[in-house]
Amino acid sequence: MPRATLELVAARAGVSRQTVSNVLNSPQLVAQETADRVREAIEALDYRPHRAARQLRTRRSHVLGLRMPPVADGINGAVLDRFLHAVTEQAQERGYRILLYAAPDVDELEIAQYDELLETADLDGFVLSSTRFGDTRTTWLTEREVPFVTFGRPWGSLAAHPWVDVDGAAGVRAATEHLLALGHRRIALLGWPDDDAVGADRRRGWVEAMTAAGWTGDQLTGMQLLQLDSVEVAVGATRHLLAEVDPTAIVAVSDSLALGASVALRTVDDPPAVVGFDDTPVAAAVDLSSVAQPLDEAAEHVVSLLLSRLDGDGTRPVEQHRLLVPRLVVRGSSRPPAR
Repeated sequence: MPRATLELVAARAGVSRQTVSNVLNSPQLVAQETADRVREAIEALDYRPHRAARQLRTRRSHVLGLRMPPVADGINGAVLDRFLHAVTEQAQERGYRILLYAAPDVDELEIAQYDELLETADLDGFVLSSTRFGDTRTTWLTEREVPFVTFGRPWGSLAAHPWVDVDGAAGVRAATEHLLALGHRRIALLGWPDDDAVGADRRRGWVEAMTAAGWTGDQLTGMQLLQLDSVEVAVGATRHLLAEVDPTAIVAVSDSLALGASVALRTVDDPPAVVGFDDTPVAAAVDLSSVAQPLDEAAEHVVSLLLSRLDGDGTRPVEQHRLLVPRLVVRGSSRPPAR
């Protein structure tokens, strides 16, 4: 079957070649009914615009940059992997490709990568992840007018750039309220250090739920341990909590910490309930309740926001900042207290 052409699409839709071109490159210029008819013709004929010609018209490479952060724990690396796949799929559906690059968790080194990629790879824009306190990457890109969107909020600032994030506080709050509804009172927290913005956000959900249940700040201080995201570290932290506060349930801000808690509880009679965060494949495998992030939805919004910045017509989606609500996946590890 011969390759479909712009002329064939135009003939099938009953419009001009220019109208088909507008639907592909400047859809805001075309009436919705006409655009729908053209898209139906494109799909029916399996039309694929010639990439080189499109680049000449739009002066874009249709390539977006996305960093692969170093993964310290293979369990939570599954979350990043799912997000990367979702972003890649969303971009491909819109005619873009994702260029993956590696850089350490140091702003200056990642910025050096931006500089090199903008010179050598002709990228149209960037998707940033792993936002943090004092993030200088966004300032560098903004000053150079490089389009970008972050998967993560601009912690500690009111930046105007578009971002998409998952409400970690809402997720941990839902997990804690679930355990409270089961009858638990002494619910301990395994968290990340306070200088981790995402960890602080998730910890806040536990504090809010426990405070609403009648616990004071002083009481909660002894009910939590903050440490690096490690299964091995969580094993020791859980044993410390068992000895010091004897919790009936434990909420962890990641599945790595929750798995460490589960390992420590294997030899405990009537062990505490455990809930993790991220709903990794490991959580499903070990029957661990966990909070699931809407990564497909996040990827869709990230790509849509970035492409809207690249349109160049001055229009943008109404919502430049999207905070998505995660959902709790209940499994066998969250059970009523035995005592």
